[in-house]
Amino acid sequence: MARTPQRTAVVVNAHRVTGTDELREQITSALADAGWPAPAWLETTAEDPGTGQARQAARDGAEVVMVCGGDGTVRAVIEGLVGTDAALAVLPGGTGNLLAKNLGIPTDVDGGVRAVTAGERRRIDVGEVDGQAFAIMAGIGFDAKIMDDAPARVKNVMGPVAYVFSALRHLVDREMHVEITVDGGETLRRHARTVVVGNVGRLQGGVDLLPDARPDSGELDVAVVAPRNIGHWLKLVVAIALRRRHAPHRETFRGSHVLVRAGAPEPRQLDGDVIDDSTTLEVSVRRSALTVCVAAADERADDIADVDARPGGVRDAAS
Repeated sequence: MARTPQRTAVVVNAHRVTGTDELREQITSALADAGWPAPAWLETTAEDPGTGQARQAARDGAEVVMVCGGDGTVRAVIEGLVGTDAALAVLPGGTGNLLAKNLGIPTDVDGGVRAVTAGERRRIDVGEVDGQAFAIMAGIGFDAKIMDDAPARVKNVMGPVAYVFSALRHLVDREMHVEITVDGGETLRRHARTVVVGNVGRLQGGVDLLPDARPDSGELDVAVVAPRNIGHWLKLVVAIALRRRHAPHRETFRGSHVLVRAGAPEPRQLDGDVIDDSTTLEVSVRRSALTVCVAAADERADDIADVDARPGGVRDAAS
C-alpha cells in the first residue's frame, strides 16, 4: 500500500557513485510514479561527508533522507539524522551496503525507492564511540587494520575482494592484550586479534560474525576474536561460514555499555571508517534513536529475519 507523499532529500557521494545525473533522474522518476514530489539533491564534500547535509535536510522539513554512497557516507548521514524525526533510506552505492543487507533493504535503486514510498518504517538502535554514531559495527584491532589497508581507490576497482587481500596481510600480526568490561561487570582479560561491537551481525558475503545481534534490542553484541595461527583462522572462518553457533576462537557477550582497553594504541573503526588509534574503545547504545525505511515484508530477502534476543553474558566459549 502506497504511503502518503512526503518531502524527501537525497544525499549522494558523487566520488563513490557513478552516473549521478542518471541516478537523480531514476530516483525522481520512481518517486513521481508513486505520486511523490521531486527530492532535494545534496552532494557530499571533502569537508562534510554527509552529516551537515542530512541535518540541514531534516531542518528544511524532509521527512525522508535517502543516502547513496558507501558505508562511510551512510554513517555520516546517520550522524545528522539521529535524534530528528526524519527517516533514513539507504540506496545502493559504494562497496559494502552492509546496513541495507542486514535490514533486508533492497540493493537496487528502484527497490530502495519502493521501501520509501510503500515500505515500512523501523526504529533501530545506534551505537556511539567518542561522540560519533555507528549503525553496523565498531572495532579495535584486526578489523580496523583491514579497513585502513583497503582505501577507497582500491575498493572502487576491486570491490569487496580488496578486503580479502588486506586481511591476508594481517593474519599473523601480533595479538592484542585487552581488558573488556560489559555493563560495569567483571573485567575480563584476553589475548585477541580484534574486538568487534555490533549493532547488527552480518558481514560481507552474508557471514554472520554475531548471529544473535539485533538492531532494535537495546543492546550491543561483542565478539572477541582470538585465533593464534593460520589453522585457528581456518577453523574460525569455516565455523562462521557454516553458521555454527559455537565457533572456535570466538567469544561473544552482550550489553548496553562496552569498554575495551588495550595494552598499546590500536587502530579503530566505525562502520568501516578508520578513526584515531587509541588504547580504548568505549561503546554505548542509543536505543531506538533512528528511523529507517525498510522493504515491505514480501520484498525482503528470504535469509533476513530477526533472531530472538538471548540473555546477556558469555555465549560462545573460545576454544
